[in-house]
Amino acid sequence: MSTETNTRTSTSKIVLVTGASSGIGEATALRLASEGHHVALGARRTDRLQAVVEKIRADGGAASAHRLDVTDRYDVRAVVDRVVEEHGRIDVVVNNAGVMPLSRLDALLVDEWDQMIDVNVRGLLHGIAAVLPHFGRQGGGHVVTVASIGAHEVYPTSAVYSASKFAAWAITEGLRMESDPSIRVTTITPGTVESELAEHISDTGARTYMQSFRRNLIPADAIARAISFALDQPADVDVNEIIVRPAAQR
Repeated sequence: MSTETNTRTSTSKIVLVTGASSGIGEATALRLASEGHHVALGARRTDRLQAVVEKIRADGGAASAHRLDVTDRYDVRAVVDRVVEEHGRIDVVVNNAGVMPLSRLDALLVDEWDQMIDVNVRGLLHGIAAVLPHFGRQGGGHVVTVASIGAHEVYPTSAVYSASKFAAWAITEGLRMESDPSIRVTTITPGTVESELAEHISDTGARTYMQSFRRNLIPADAIARAISFALDQPADVDVNEIIVRPAAQR
């Protein structure tokens, strides 16, 4: 009997997690797999993905790795279609892929602004566009967006990042209002969380500011638990938004 057969239950789901090679995405994949779901992990760093998949399988879970660039809508569609071809359906997409190269606007790091818009906004739209036809055919599904507390507040150096995360919040809320009740829609809004996001800040001033801002962190699994909670609710319960941040973050 295969490992997947051993771990799958009548309530298990087929879940695609984007940005699954580290941070919140990796923690979410590990937690959902441990709870009996089959997790399809998507990211560009296939070596990191494969390491997570091997850990999941060693622990008795079911997972697969898929090279995925969320900025390429055809790539996203191809991965979603492949998951459906392999499993007959897709029940959940966790749109987690994101970048956070913070800087003041007068630093004029326009390429980094474009990157945030491409990944944080277009990447989310590509995920939604890829799964909605399948959800309609299946008669249901669940879209989860990992946004940020930056969607609700702006601080120095966060103007473009906060704008991209507010857009993610707005898009997800619009999807919830437009969708049939069989399609559940959840926004998960983290505060400061252990991740690699701050490591990719090229602007010296922004990097220094974030070192102070990120003094209080919670583990990525705290966000994974929130996602698990939303997925675990009965079909008539739609968890619209959960804000999770360190108790010390004010």
